[in-house]
Parts: sequence; structure tokens; C-alpha cells
Amino acid sequence: MVIKSSTALRSDYNSISALAHETDEPIFITKNGEGDLVVMSTDAYEGMTRALNVRAKILEAEAERLAGAPTYSTDDIRSALKRKYDHARA
Repeated sequence: MVIKSSTALRSDYNSISALAHETDEPIFITKNGEGDLVVMSTDAYEGMTRALNVRAKILEAEAERLAGAPTYSTDDIRSALKRKYDHARA
């Protein structure tokens, strides 16, 4: 975990920006010794957002499964795709 002061952010933005891009981790900014902000590169933010979206979709699918939605095995899917492929070729 990287922690920098708000003074460092104001006086040395370029090195903090470089650090954020090099580490792809959030940098915690303090103000008067207390946590105030979190700064991260846009790439790290987008990656975090993608991961959270995937987790949300997995949780949604699991909730649907627990509520009784039909499930399919890999063999079921393979068979259905093969039937569609064979039908399209015919």
C-alpha cells in the first residue's frame, strides 16, 4: 500500500502519476495525517471496474441458479452447438 501526503500530490504530481502507472495500484493520499483520497491510473481503475462487473455477473448467475433457473453441463452445450452447426451446414 502506497501512502502519500496531499502536499506531495500538489508539489510532485508527476512522480505520483508515474508511481500509479508503474504499480497499477491505488495510492492513498492523506490530509493532515488522515486518509482523504485514493488516486489510481485509469488502466488500474478500468481493470478494477471490469473485475467488479464480472463478479457481479457471477453473483447474479449464482442467485438465479439458487432460485431454480435451469443449468446446463458442458456436454449439454456442446451437443446443442453441434446440432446448430450441423443444421446450418445442411
